[in-house]
Amino acid sequence: MNDPIQLLHLGPGAPDLSTSAYGPFVVHAVARLDDVAQALDAQAYDAVLLQQAEADQLARLAAWPGMARAVLESAVLVVAPEPAATDALRLVQLGAQDVLPPHEAQPAALARALRLAVERKRLDRQARKAYATDLATGLPNHAQLMEHMHHLLALREREPAVMALLVLRIEGLAATEARLGTEAANVLRRKVAVRLRSGLRASDVVASVGADSFAVLLAWIDDAGDGERVAAKLAQSLQRSFTVTGQDVAVAVSTGVAQYPQHGKDADSLLRRAMGRAGEGRALGRSGLSPHASGSAPANDE
Repeated sequence: MNDPIQLLHLGPGAPDLSTSAYGPFVVHAVARLDDVAQALDAQAYDAVLLQQAEADQLARLAAWPGMARAVLESAVLVVAPEPAATDALRLVQLGAQDVLPPHEAQPAALARALRLAVERKRLDRQARKAYATDLATGLPNHAQLMEHMHHLLALREREPAVMALLVLRIEGLAATEARLGTEAANVLRRKVAVRLRSGLRASDVVASVGADSFAVLLAWIDDAGDGERVAAKLAQSLQRSFTVTGQDVAVAVSTGVAQYPQHGKDADSLLRRAMGRAGEGRALGRSGLSPHASGSAPANDE
């Protein structure tokens, strides 16, 4: 409890939490909801405190596009006079930790509520990370990819931009398992994951979405054709053979691309389209064991 809690506060009169045993707190005050979104883009906050002067402002807050961004990494608490049960439940469903009336938001009680909310958020992130990781590769799994997409699509409603979802279906994993064993196939999947990750920006997300499929979420692209170009580049990189248990292994790759908003505006539609296209497409390369299947030396993907 020695690290200061970075608190972003919206509302009249930032609370004085300097003497609380649940601190220390560093309070950053903003005046408008739009300022909250900008502040969250600029740095990470442990907690966000949204104080509303009127109870009827809760409906507006529930419709605020920035809520999805706020609850992604921060513990969000809302204070409002006499919050209606339906409004409070709606905000909790959207990811807020709690909705408090003013008499429960005096400095001593508020500091305690904030600290406990931050700790719950930290434990929740740890649990989600453990649940949402593909153990064979260490990549996000299908559930985590969908969560990333839901949050990103909510952001795109506020800040429109073109984004793309790629799916790469790998042929050769089953053959590797049949010939070299299950652990060898897992090693190959990890090496495929490393090579995909090395060919992308830090902001892009690589996920495992099946025994033989990987997804790549391009959070933004400059040109409508960039998704296809990135997919082709990644497929080409995977045609260099891999070394697994001392043997060269080659894979074949088929790709599918779905672009937002052209091909869909929700995560399920985009993933279905990209996976369908990958399943229908012709695989490039060849899979199996060979001296140098791609005509070049295998890459170091450790």
